[in-house]
Amino acid sequence: MANSAGDRFDALLSLMARLRGDGGCPWDREQTRASLKPYLLEEAYEVLQAIDEGPNDHLVEELGDLLFQVVFHCQVASEQGEFTMADVLDRLSDKMIRRHPHVFGDRVVADARDALAQWERIKHDEGNGTSRSALDGVPPTLPALLRAQRLSVKAGRVGFDWKGWREAWAKVREEMAELETTLALGDVARVRDELGDLLFSIVNVARLQDIDAEDCLRQAANKFTRRFSEVETEMRAAGQRVSEASTEDLDRAWEAVKARERLDSGESGARR
Repeated sequence: MANSAGDRFDALLSLMARLRGDGGCPWDREQTRASLKPYLLEEAYEVLQAIDEGPNDHLVEELGDLLFQVVFHCQVASEQGEFTMADVLDRLSDKMIRRHPHVFGDRVVADARDALAQWERIKHDEGNGTSRSALDGVPPTLPALLRAQRLSVKAGRVGFDWKGWREAWAKVREEMAELETTLALGDVARVRDELGDLLFSIVNVARLQDIDAEDCLRQAANKFTRRFSEVETEMRAAGQRVSEASTEDLDRAWEAVKARERLDSGESGARR
């Protein structure tokens, strides 16, 4: 019986090897690094959902599923003679020690901001003589909103930033005016360009308010989904389908859902 976290981790590695070995699971045995990519992404998002929902039991389960994807990739690599889980753990530990000299060495940092700046300097110096951009390390495969915020964070760390959220908000208003002008011209390509600029500028405002723009939009999408589902329920109760209801009926149902939410949460009558 495994007692420590280390024992349990070793048992998990053995379990993974058995799943992939002779007499193991046919599905697991046929997976490749490429075929596993969507599952890695899916499990990461399910962890985010579990964090939003709150119950710890769900988060424990989803973190386990995400960890299993890492174990799966290491098993595939081990079978191909590329690297092992030990290599991954060694690389990770070495990097954490190297980038935290204020913890594992004699460096001193004043605060979290100073520690982060030190991290970036050390990371830059690890380029082995190659020229590194301050924006390196932001994968282009990230969701666009998250990528925009990470890029603006990295640019801000080297001084390419607004003085504060008010200056960033002025840029939003400027981009809105440019988009409105472009919309009136009907140039789809320019509209796409200006709309992208507007979205990027909004991300900067969120960042300067210490708000995660990706998380903001995800919560807004969740709120819309919840409210729309309630509207559908109201329409069915009234003997109507959403697709057949008038715009006026849908608007009334939507406002009724919002009013109930405000009442349930003890909010004032102010519209949201």
